[in-house]
Amino acid sequence: MHSKARLLAAASAVVALTLTGCSAGSTDDSADTAEPIRYAVEEPDSMIPGNQFGSYAILETIFSPLTDISEDGEIGYVAAESVESDDAKTWTITLREGWTFHDGTPVTAQNYVDTWNYAAYGPNAWVNGAQLANVVGYAEMNPAEGEPTATELAGLTVVDDTTFTVELVAPDRQYPLQLTIGQTGLYPLPDGALEDLESWEASPIGNGPFSLVDGWSATDPIEAVAYEDFAGDEPTIDAVTFVPYLDTATAYTDALAGEIDIVAIAGSQAEQARGEFGDHVHELDAPGVDFLGFDLADPRFADIRVRQAISMAIDRDAINDAVFGGSQVPATSLTAPSMPGDPAGICGEYCEFDPDAAKALLEEAGGFDGELQVHFIANWGQEDLFEAIANQLRQNLGIESAVATPSADFAAFTDMITQGAANGPFRARWGALYPSQQNTLTAVFTPTGEGNFGAGGYDNPEVVELLQAANAAPDLEGSLAGYTAVQERILQDFPTVPLFGNRYLYVTSDRIAELHTNSGAVDVAEIVVAD
Repeated sequence: MHSKARLLAAASAVVALTLTGCSAGSTDDSADTAEPIRYAVEEPDSMIPGNQFGSYAILETIFSPLTDISEDGEIGYVAAESVESDDAKTWTITLREGWTFHDGTPVTAQNYVDTWNYAAYGPNAWVNGAQLANVVGYAEMNPAEGEPTATELAGLTVVDDTTFTVELVAPDRQYPLQLTIGQTGLYPLPDGALEDLESWEASPIGNGPFSLVDGWSATDPIEAVAYEDFAGDEPTIDAVTFVPYLDTATAYTDALAGEIDIVAIAGSQAEQARGEFGDHVHELDAPGVDFLGFDLADPRFADIRVRQAISMAIDRDAINDAVFGGSQVPATSLTAPSMPGDPAGICGEYCEFDPDAAKALLEEAGGFDGELQVHFIANWGQEDLFEAIANQLRQNLGIESAVATPSADFAAFTDMITQGAANGPFRARWGALYPSQQNTLTAVFTPTGEGNFGAGGYDNPEVVELLQAANAAPDLEGSLAGYTAVQERILQDFPTVPLFGNRYLYVTSDRIAELHTNSGAVDVAEIVVAD
């Protein structure tokens, strides 16, 4: 069974230094560069794609997904030749011929099936195993109570070397979107890797456009070079060096000094970056949403009016201007504004700043007594944001005890949330792993979702049913209408406070002529260097 700790880790993966959603293909054959591009990333936690939450930038460079999404939102194919279904429930995945891992061995249907089975098996405790929760047999491998009754997904069948089928628990026409690059739990591992994961991880072998030169370290630069026998589109650069950092401030300083070529920065650095990097600041629409989460088991937040009052007491526009330099998007729904079909404004009055109505609603609910800590993670560029939120709760709701409280690091924050020790609302976020409302709504607002912690363990069977209906809709219009109905139902319970739709920000050196992205994240294989 997936623990709440691992769900929290997966949901909080995307921080200021590394982001999800890259495209693996390249359509630009501009000149290569002999000097590796130096890309700042957060310290990687693991090179096992199905068991990482802080290594996206690296893994999305040394692995390739089955599908990708074009800039106009159309499905494209990378390692897959096709992904087809007559009923949206049983899908046939046909792999492209000629694809190999970096050791020269062929990428086969069996590699996918073996890796997916291992990732989905609850006792293996892979953090991204829940990306397979919609496959028949997952529940038997991850029972709510007791031991698993199966070790393999009943819904996976190998047809031949390049073909396998996937049976889902319910029809889902969004399924090809789920096979894109952000879903690292679906990357294949080569023959033998699962028998000795420790040895394989020391020198990871992927199927992507770049291969690692000499293994990796969590603290030292990690070198990758273009894989000569890559069967996909040729990368536009020859090499990239990933440079791990603990915080954005140091990486930013190194970028100013010309020692780093690409750095993802926090929204709070936007105004400064515009002045210091000029045209080399990239502000890109992204699929992430920031929330203010609550422990719904805490009786102080059990009354919906308390949560709604807190939301109405927060001036998102003022915070966006003062803290983020206007770079983020005040939330009016539960999904990112850039997401197809996002129902802007659906949150209504409860996402609008109205301090008088907020105070009256809190008084109607019985007021608030005792200490109120607003929790966040130290050294992640969040201090100004949460100081502003706490200040507004003091001013607009009269909660004099409201104070921004940092956890020392991500691990401490994780432990506090999973142990139910948060003494107030807390930082929550979901960065969608593929461009569909389905991902955010499923991850955050269903009980087995990877980001369910952000909604305080929210569990409503009606929401699950509405999601299944939206997933099975016969066309895009029907699915988008269905996801609107899902959001309407969730907002009747208002389990969490939507704060901001994300825009991802990067600064680059003069060496970078063009920065290509997908869903806001850097596509290393399409970086264009200056002449």
